[in-house]
Order: sequence, then C-alpha cells, then structure tokens
Amino acid sequence: MPASHIYKVMFVNQGKVYEVFARKVSHGSMFGFVEIEELVFGERSTVVLDPGEERIKSEFEGVKRSYIPMHSVLRIDEVKTQGVSKISAYEGSNVAQFPMPVYSPPAGDGSKK
Repeated sequence: MPASHIYKVMFVNQGKVYEVFARKVSHGSMFGFVEIEELVFGERSTVVLDPGEERIKSEFEGVKRSYIPMHSVLRIDEVKTQGVSKISAYEGSNVAQFPMPVYSPPAGDGSKK
C-alpha cells in the first residue's frame, strides 16, 4: 500500500480542460461538489520552466481547498507518480456532459405525488 496517494483530477472550466494533481480528493461537505486538497506541482531545479504548468500553478497559488462541480469532473485517477499539471483546449467529441445537475432537490411542500 502506498504511503502517499496522488490523484490526477481532470475537469472542465470555462471551455478548457484542467489536469491537476492532488493528495486528497473527496465528495466534500458541499453537496454536488468534489473537493480537492493539497494540490501538487512539480518543483523544477533547472532553468527551463514549463509555461503551461506555471500558469496553472499561479492560478491555484494560495488555494487551500478547491470545490469542483460534480458535473464538470471528467475523470479522477489514482496514480503512482505525479505528472505535469496543465490546461488544454476542450476538444469536442461524441461524448457530452449532462446539461443539468446530477441531483435534483426534493419537493418542498412535503406532499408525495
């Protein structure tokens, strides 16, 4: 059993696909959201920097925890090693997301229909 879990989380945000790595992923305390914590970014000791990873790193700088809407999540994988975080263009395909929330709230009047 690995001492430290790393999860690759892919989700859609404003027409782009985000791929980030985190140590903790759960259903969280907010209904309908996936909670990701302890984002991990590659620490480079060389002079060459990946501008894509630097962009996503600066976007999530100072973020302790992020809540991603459940219907925006494309995939969550537990991986052995951390990869490069990136933002890429959303390529359309014949697979589409549901256009509505996954869960609907119960009727508020208490009557059973």
